[in-house]
Amino acid sequence: MGQTGGRRGQLVADRRYPAKTAQPKRGATPRKSVRTRRGGRGGGGMLGGIFRLIGRTVWAFAWRIALLIAVIVGGATFYFYQQLPDYRQLLDGRNRGSVTMLDTNGDVFAWRGETFGGQVTADKVSPFLRDAVVATEDRRFYRHFGVSPRGIVSAIRINLSEGRGPFQGNGGSTITQQVAKLLCLGVPYDPKRWKTEADYESDCRSGGLKRKIEEIPYALAMEIKYSKSQILTIYLNRAYLGAGARGFEAAAQRYFGVPAAQVNPQQAAMLAGLLKAPSYFAPTTDLARSQARASMVLDLMHEQGYLTDKQFREAKASPATLSDAAQARAGSYFADWVMDTLPDFLSKDTTEDVVIRTTLDQRVQTAAEEAMAQVFGAKVRDSSAAQAAIVVMSADGAVRAMVGGRQTKVSGAFNRATQAMRQTGSTFKPFVYAAALNAGWTPETIVDDAPLTINVKGSGPWSPKNYTERYLGPIPIWRALANSINTATVRVAMSVGLDAVRQVATGFGFGADLAQGPAVALGVSETTLLQMTGAYAGILNGGSSVLPYGVTDLRLKGDKVPMISNTGGMGDRVISEKAARELIWMMRQGVLQGTSKRAGLSGYEVAGKTGTTQSARDAWFIGFTADYVAGVWMGYDDNRPLSGVTGGGLPAEIWHNVMARVEKGQPAHPLPMAQPGEWGGSSNDGQDWNSDDPIPEGGVPVVDGRLVSPSEAAKTQGSAGQSDAGQDDQGQQSNSLGQAIDGVLKSLY
Repeated sequence: MGQTGGRRGQLVADRRYPAKTAQPKRGATPRKSVRTRRGGRGGGGMLGGIFRLIGRTVWAFAWRIALLIAVIVGGATFYFYQQLPDYRQLLDGRNRGSVTMLDTNGDVFAWRGETFGGQVTADKVSPFLRDAVVATEDRRFYRHFGVSPRGIVSAIRINLSEGRGPFQGNGGSTITQQVAKLLCLGVPYDPKRWKTEADYESDCRSGGLKRKIEEIPYALAMEIKYSKSQILTIYLNRAYLGAGARGFEAAAQRYFGVPAAQVNPQQAAMLAGLLKAPSYFAPTTDLARSQARASMVLDLMHEQGYLTDKQFREAKASPATLSDAAQARAGSYFADWVMDTLPDFLSKDTTEDVVIRTTLDQRVQTAAEEAMAQVFGAKVRDSSAAQAAIVVMSADGAVRAMVGGRQTKVSGAFNRATQAMRQTGSTFKPFVYAAALNAGWTPETIVDDAPLTINVKGSGPWSPKNYTERYLGPIPIWRALANSINTATVRVAMSVGLDAVRQVATGFGFGADLAQGPAVALGVSETTLLQMTGAYAGILNGGSSVLPYGVTDLRLKGDKVPMISNTGGMGDRVISEKAARELIWMMRQGVLQGTSKRAGLSGYEVAGKTGTTQSARDAWFIGFTADYVAGVWMGYDDNRPLSGVTGGGLPAEIWHNVMARVEKGQPAHPLPMAQPGEWGGSSNDGQDWNSDDPIPEGGVPVVDGRLVSPSEAAKTQGSAGQSDAGQDDQGQQSNSLGQAIDGVLKSLY
């Protein structure tokens, strides 16, 4: 193509893109849009930055705090780890020892203090027991590291839902934490810091957030130091399980009479159930409640696979029951008395385990408890506050049974057999006649039963009265004792001498604080039932004093040589054997034809004496067979009068019921008494004495008559025969009256 001007046009490459225009550079946006976008970006970035800054700050603090806590916990854990001893040193943590009491057969009947049955290990106890504890207390025991956050959260939730504080009630503690609490975090008992061990243990077992925090490093240290089996072993040995039992071995022996290695599923469940509240769920406190708790534990064991269906059904169908010894709980008053007779360092404050063999016969003890319950149940209203006490002993003073009150299954209660000082009434009269017989009188010696007035120096005239207000004239002293004639007894005491009477009474163990005037002959002085029964034992054994005792052997557990041994309580002779045998015959007549008829036992010879104090504040019967001496007291603790009760009534009936049970199936032995034909010698003749005269030193002869020898007794045969008939009528009337009273006793109390 030609061009003008002879010039060629410029060559230009073909355009592959549209021509450029005045537009923003690639990637740019209009200014307005840029500002808007930047505004949006800038706002979000600032807020996000703030949150990111806060997050980074919180994280910085959190991990530092966590690190600090970890360091603290780790340090505390390491500290506790260094302090923890070999686990075997932690199995028996008692600060004091225990006292175990054995009866005459060598069977355990009582414990005092916290009993430790011996060390057991988790792999040696019954598998049912080990599983029951884990199922009940810490089902994840084998899977956690000592602390269970899940358990703590669950416990807090339960506490809040039940209206309690988050750390009140359920604690969510693992077994390891519970062991830490039992060990008091390694803090030993210090009497300077805690007044009593109870205060110490209360502090150790206190709950709350602070205690939970303190338990964590200690629990972690134990998990590092000990195996799971060792931790569980500590728990099995140190846990308190009620009734003074420390550890599962002691509890198994206490409640079931078997070692912890032999308990069955239902027994294991009952023991594990005690951990929640040992005293409340103890089977000795309420067996039905304990069985209900055990049933819940069986459910847990079954749910967690520790029991097969068959084992579960069998255990449910046959709940655990107490052993015979645990059910009986016989001899609580006796055990308390034994503890009081021993030095404190061998009883209440012992730091060792002490084993005591005693004189208690559980067969006799059970007989005494059942007899009291039977008579009170039949003759006394349930609402009555009247009390009673019983002591049974052998002639040498060995106490075979003791009941200190109507509530028998108790410990630490007021013991009316040993602690109650009461007037003895006519049960004192045998000492008067013992003094006379020892002075040469015989049971046939005559004494006058007639009104009597004595001028007591410093007190004026005193006129004793007979209970029936009848007077029989001259009678033999055996009848005066058999029918408990007051005036005749005072005459005998004055004739023999009050000092001689006091000497005999104190010689037999009555006590030193005897009344000084002639009223001493009628039992105005006070003593305990135990002392009085012991005094009668002196009569039965032929006239020698006895010291009532209950311990035959005391030794530290495991020792072969006893620290204390005792083979009898016989003491010095008080009256001659002849006098004692004559006195037994006289007391035998009281049962055959006097005030003690209700105590008689078919097929057994019984001798005894009734006693009723002024206004019937105390009623007594003390008597014996050839085998045992038994004393019964009845009255009110506040010393108010009994209604319609005398010593020949309910006390004699209780005595009869006790001894009928005790002697049942036993051979009958004759009493060691002197029959009338066996008496030798004669009595000292009495002298006339004017009752208005002052009392001479050592006593005075009788008034209004003479004490005559048996050879002269024929002179008064007519009057004596008349007296016999009258006295028999009196005895029959008294017996009929007693039977009538029995019919209305429940309304009288």
